[in-house]
Order: sequence, then C-alpha cells, then structure tokens
Amino acid sequence: MKILLTNDDGIYAEGLWALQQELALRHSVSVVAPDRERTAVGHGITLHSPLRVHSVSMNGSGEGLAVNGTPADCVKLGVLELLATKPDIVISGINQGANVGININYSGTVSAAREAALYGLPAIAVSAEKSPRHHLAGIAVFITDLAEKTLEKGLPFGTILNVNFPGVPMDRISGVRVSSQSISLLGDYYEKRNDPRNRPYYWPGCDTQCGFVNPDSDGAALKDNYISITPIKCDMTDYGLMDDLKTWNIVLKSNQ
Repeated sequence: MKILLTNDDGIYAEGLWALQQELALRHSVSVVAPDRERTAVGHGITLHSPLRVHSVSMNGSGEGLAVNGTPADCVKLGVLELLATKPDIVISGINQGANVGININYSGTVSAAREAALYGLPAIAVSAEKSPRHHLAGIAVFITDLAEKTLEKGLPFGTILNVNFPGVPMDRISGVRVSSQSISLLGDYYEKRNDPRNRPYYWPGCDTQCGFVNPDSDGAALKDNYISITPIKCDMTDYGLMDDLKTWNIVLKSNQ
C-alpha cells in the first residue's frame, strides 16, 4: 500500500513520525508536511506566493518533504507533483488535540484529508486529546489496521474518516464508537488586555468542559473514553432543504 502522510502540526511533530514508523513496517510511506505548525488554518491553500520544498531527515526515523504551505497545499502538491505515483490512501495526523464538533471546520488536519477525498483518494484524519508521548505508538498501530481495512472496504467519493482518540492509555480505552459530528457551540471567549502603550488586544480562549447534547456525537464518545470514528462528506449541500427552497419564489426583479 502506498501512503501519503501529512499533518498540520508540522513536519517535526512527534505524532507524524510515530505514524510513519508504524506504517512503514508494512507499507510504502511518503511524508509531505508543512514546514511549521499550521494549526487551525482550515482548508486554506496558497495562491499568491510560491511553494517551496526541502528534504528533512529525522535522525534515522525517516525522511520527508517539508512544504512552506498549508496541509491542503501538501496534499495537492504531493499528489500532483512530488510523488512518483498516486498514493492508495492519505493519512493526516496524529494531531495533538482532538478535532471534534465544530472544530472540524477549522482543522488543518481534517482539511488535508478532505483535500485528498476531492482527488478521489480514501483518507483518514487522526487526532488525539493531549496525551503522553508513549500513547502515540498504540494509536499508530490502530490506524495502520484501520487504513488497511479502509482500503479493503473503500469509501464513497468525497467522504473521509475523522478519527479521534481520548487522552487515556490504550488499555483504558472503552472501545470504538461510530459517531456523528457534534454541532454544539463551544464556550468561546476573548480576554481583553492592554499592551505597554495602553492599546487593547485580545487573546482567544475556549471552555473545553462544555457538554455534548447528542450522546451519539464525537465529543460524547471521547468523554466516555471511546475512540470516535466519524464519516465526513465534502459535499455540504443540504439536499433536504433544496425542494423547500424552490418554493420560496426567489426571483430576480426587473429593476435590479
């Protein structure tokens, strides 16, 4: 199996290389990742400056290509230009910090997988609540098995798997739960401060202890120490509203 591995934490992130080391035991792995942290850049791509690539060696752990762009850039450039052959699957992660609920909309980790899906490639986004370094190896084993099963079973065009791990050791995980995406608002806030010249500025924050209303949601699964697997579609059309929307009698007036 030919795997393209990327992330949004940057090419030096421990989670990326934990995955690379495990996947490379059985498969061919190419690493194309941002040259620095690109957390919460969403599905942004680079349009107004050139993309540059350089090789990175991780002290015998492996080699990869660092790109001065976004996670989506890495997938696009990897698939279209850098790899000799098209990968069989794209894996993004292991991200340090869960990507569940509305955070999926901001996540560079998830967006890299979605970019792969737009090219017709099966893709998995992998994130974990902050946990000790030695837990990454167990996560990597699970994802290697899941990647093999995903390639065997296949995914519909434009659909990815968003996988999140609770921040507990693997032997304390309750199991695996197929979950929906929560759309509960987080407890966002901004802390207003003043700089030495008495000019205001703002630091964003978030209450991570907010509840998840839907017990079948990704956030609820993590709270119960389950691995959450959520299928996510790139097509965001609300097909259920389309017929109703046509009855709104929306017209272009002649004086417009």
